[in-house]
Amino acid sequence: MDKITDSPVTDSAQPDEVAPDRPTRDRTTRGAALIATLIALPVTVLVGAFAFAQLSPDERAEPAATPSATATSAGPRSTAPVEMAAPALAERPATVCRALLSQLPPTVNDLAQRPVTAGPEQNAAYGDPAVTVACGGAKPAVDDTDHVWTVNRVCWHASEERDATVLTTMDRETAVTVRVPHFYGQGLQWVAPVSDTIVASVPSVADTPSGCRT
Repeated sequence: MDKITDSPVTDSAQPDEVAPDRPTRDRTTRGAALIATLIALPVTVLVGAFAFAQLSPDERAEPAATPSATATSAGPRSTAPVEMAAPALAERPATVCRALLSQLPPTVNDLAQRPVTAGPEQNAAYGDPAVTVACGGAKPAVDDTDHVWTVNRVCWHASEERDATVLTTMDRETAVTVRVPHFYGQGLQWVAPVSDTIVASVPSVADTPSGCRT
């Protein structure tokens, strides 16, 4: 009789275990996520469109930049006559002033000339607030140590008022006074065009402050 020998069964002899169906589950998961994304995307777009529609037109569009106003462009400007005094002048100063006024430019920098209430043969005004030019007034009393400035060959003395710089010629036969509102900043920059006309029409004198002769 044959002897039956029991022998242990090895792992290789065991039936193979069925591996989990991972690829199938992964595909199923990805498919579900894709469907969810496709559903959520239109919803997100609709929500965003609805929120945008609730904005006012001003909120939707960024407002255009507003140009900053400059000293000579901010707001509407008056063209009404500028009130100025017109004291009586002797014959010679009156003649010189008429020559000056007839040659003044139609604009000073970018300020247009305006009419005046009195003495158009000796007064002129530009812009609003008005830069004024008055011919035939008195020269200010200044010392040799006072500051004076030469602009385009004309010597000017400056004094400050509450709201304006007043510049007066110191080297001319007949004095010319330019009043520049502080609105326009540095006063000396406004007398350059007037200086050119003064040189051409108002004779100079030798008796001037020492600062005018340097």
